[in-house]
Amino acid sequence: MARPPLEVADLIRAAGTTFYQSSRKWFTWLHLKILTAIVCCRTSALGGHIDECSRCGHQAISFNSCRNRHCPKCQSNARDRWLEARRRELLPVRYAHVVFTLPGSLAPLALQNKGEIYGLLFRASAETLLTVARDERHLGAEIGFFSVLHTWNQKLLHHPHVHCVVPAGGLSPDHKRWIAARPGFFLPVRVLSRVFRGKFVAGLRELHAAGKLGFHGKLEGLAAPAAFAAMLRSLFRSDWVVYSKRPFGGAEHALRYLGCYTHRVAISNHRLVALQDGEVAFRWRDSAHKNKKRLMRLPLDEFLRRFFLHVLPRGFVRIRHFGLLAHRRRAALLPLCFALLGQTGDPQPAAGHAPPDAPRPLWLCPQCGAPMAIVERFTASGALLRAPPAPKKPL
Repeated sequence: MARPPLEVADLIRAAGTTFYQSSRKWFTWLHLKILTAIVCCRTSALGGHIDECSRCGHQAISFNSCRNRHCPKCQSNARDRWLEARRRELLPVRYAHVVFTLPGSLAPLALQNKGEIYGLLFRASAETLLTVARDERHLGAEIGFFSVLHTWNQKLLHHPHVHCVVPAGGLSPDHKRWIAARPGFFLPVRVLSRVFRGKFVAGLRELHAAGKLGFHGKLEGLAAPAAFAAMLRSLFRSDWVVYSKRPFGGAEHALRYLGCYTHRVAISNHRLVALQDGEVAFRWRDSAHKNKKRLMRLPLDEFLRRFFLHVLPRGFVRIRHFGLLAHRRRAALLPLCFALLGQTGDPQPAAGHAPPDAPRPLWLCPQCGAPMAIVERFTASGALLRAPPAPKKPL
């Protein structure tokens, strides 16, 4: 893919110190660390390496990536490695896509308590799927799935939701047979919505009672138990949004589908269009009008403010596994699932895919297409020594 003409790093450089100075009330050391990483990514500030073609000897210099999970440049390789690791775990069945979304009224509370609220969002959505699937009136099976947290919408506004990609079926309670979901249907959305709401509100009540929630600014009044209880009651006045796509494709289809949702950041560089007169123009998809592509313009400082709304707490895990795929259970239960489905736990790769254990070259030679290999590494100071001399200033 060609390099985009405009990047988030360019916008940060264009804003200079004015954005940082105007945002000091909420800009933490973690925001500053991410800002610095994005600006330095794939520049001489991080050092680099010399790559050489294994066939024709062509050489090229590459600068190192920052590897920050909020950086738009660093996600494709991380995504590819994650998908390769998941390939062996995908079952030969149809998959369903379920999305659990927090109501907008909880967004301010989530922004002030990211770790607690996002963690509760994972737990409540996972417990909802496991509970409803276990009910004999719906599926009567033990399921497993991946969950991925997104905190944005197409306009970069705060919109916390969890994407769950689930095999459309599961193990029977006695672990002796595979129970498949009905064709074209996985689990009832209305039941999922109400169970999710109940579990999330119960979790909020526990967090408040344990003193684990912070309230600042306009939310200070919610620190009082009576006010918080009244807010919780208001959450039951409407159904919460849960989306469930009809079961689709198979393992390879699910793998490609997963790639659209894992390792995303709030906006990719390829959606940026222009920076002109202090305004950023970017493309967004209008889901309310058949996903029509539209153009939005925002002042540069507002664009960066929205981008940094989606910084996750340090150490927060945004891709999680539950049920059959939980880390402590998958070693025992995945081979059983494959056996019941009539396949081994080490499926053959589809046509056009390399074996899972084969190393995949990250870069191919632009001259002949052969793999490029690193022949020399250099530090940031070494990059300065290799750089051409700076032009002399006129006297």
